[in-house]
Amino acid sequence: MRRGPLAGTLSAVTPVPIAPDAPRWFRRALEVDFTDEFVTVDGTPIHFVAWGERGRRGLVFVHGGAAHAHWWTHVAASFASEFRVVAIDLSGHGDSGHRKTYTLERWTDEVVAVADAAGMDGRPVIVGHSMGGFVTIATAALHADVPAGVIICDSPVTTPDPEVRSYQSREAFGRPRTYATLDAVLERFRTVPVQKHNLDFVIDHVARRSAQQVDGGWRWKFDRHVFDSFGPSLRGIAKPYLPRVNCRFALLRSEFGLVTAGIGAEMYEALGRVAPVIVLPQTGHHPMLDQPLILLTALRALLADWDHSEPLRPAR
Repeated sequence: MRRGPLAGTLSAVTPVPIAPDAPRWFRRALEVDFTDEFVTVDGTPIHFVAWGERGRRGLVFVHGGAAHAHWWTHVAASFASEFRVVAIDLSGHGDSGHRKTYTLERWTDEVVAVADAAGMDGRPVIVGHSMGGFVTIATAALHADVPAGVIICDSPVTTPDPEVRSYQSREAFGRPRTYATLDAVLERFRTVPVQKHNLDFVIDHVARRSAQQVDGGWRWKFDRHVFDSFGPSLRGIAKPYLPRVNCRFALLRSEFGLVTAGIGAEMYEALGRVAPVIVLPQTGHHPMLDQPLILLTALRALLADWDHSEPLRPAR
């Protein structure tokens, strides 16, 4: 059964419109049936979007900082005919509840709880972008029996996380404010870090899912205190987990993103020199926004290879 946005966000009745210039492949992805579902983790409701039939092998998508599950919709929904697919709203983001404090470890518990609640067959592959990549790495290290493999999209574990750094310097998000209309808040949507060549129809979709109606107008959904729980970066938290990952691992490095060739090589060494580092050409830090078909092709290629190959094991 298809459900629209949750009550208190955009509308529980009116579907979110698709930009008129959106290409056919994008429209097909957004027209795939999905459900909005919740699981409670440590007293906080965690929202996730689900596609495909229960009982299939699973894919879990984890968004970056200040983002939400629907950043993945046009990519994740494409796998619905083969997989049970879910995209999580980490606490403090999207339609999930907020907490007084946030930890990387608790976010991993949320990922595990969503994977369990989704009704997947066997161990899923987890795909994480940016800060979500840090969460995914920690999930693989702390819950080694959960993922069959992890795919990390432009998550620079050796440099300050861009969302945290930008928030703490007050460069990115500004002061909380309420906008009079939905159009007014949509005009203010920006990525962190800023990147050129985003696809307008993708931005329109993501931005509409990023706002919620409140008394007096519209506001962004994410908790502006979400990064206050961390120090200058997530590096000191996520980096120790990298050598502890024993499942299949792949790093997708955006050509114009934050994972430089040097950072990619460093991560390759930390993983025992067995995890592929794949450059996504012509992509910025947010490949689902500027080159989603390149990202989708890379994910499909990796999943197909993992179905028919034996993993290399690090000499540790």
